Amino acid sequence: MEAVALFSFTASEADEISFQKGDIIKVTEMDDDSCWVTAEIEGKRGYVPENYISLLPFPWFAGRVSRLEAEKRLCWQDPGVFLVRESESAPGEFSVSVSYGDRVEHFRVLEGGGQYCIWDESFCSLNRLVDFYRTHSIAVEEVVRLRDPQSLHTAHFPRLRFLPGDVIDVLDCASSRTWRERCRGRRTTETISNQRPSWPHH
Repeated sequence: MEAVALFSFTASEADEISFQKGDIIKVTEMDDDSCWVTAEIEGKRGYVPENYISLLPFPWFAGRVSRLEAEKRLCWQDPGVFLVRESESAPGEFSVSVSYGDRVEHFRVLEGGGQYCIWDESFCSLNRLVDFYRTHSIAVEEVVRLRDPQSLHTAHFPRLRFLPGDVIDVLDCASSRTWRERCRGRRTTETISNQRPSWPHH
């Protein structure tokens, strides 16, 4: 992910990186229990103070999401809907999880020398990699272009598809948040989100 420097910082230790206000910084790892993040600037990797930077918002960046959780969020989404997450098997690296409709595929992002790549193309940032695969297929065996996610936090279950005139049987609505239905022999579970958005506290 990327961040913009809010203030200039001069490194005082060998494992820190200096930067100037306004610089774009590649954040490669964040620790919830630390005030420092691992970042990369011009190919050099080290620590920077978290309160000196502001993460650039991208709806597709999911952070520390497991492979299984990514599959729950993406399965049955339209082909190409995706998220970028921190790699479980390789800390500091990233994976792109992409819906193929009925399944989810995962692509490891290879990083080296400040460049990111999945296949042959290399990019200087994750967002440029994402932008490229919006117009080029990320898959080899079929054409799958990346598409922005739509409310992935509520899309954990397949949606029931029906046609005009179909009769939908509600099998269970004991819970106010979860309904089980059947249409033309197919069953599904719908989870209804009524949570209010959480706003940052100042």
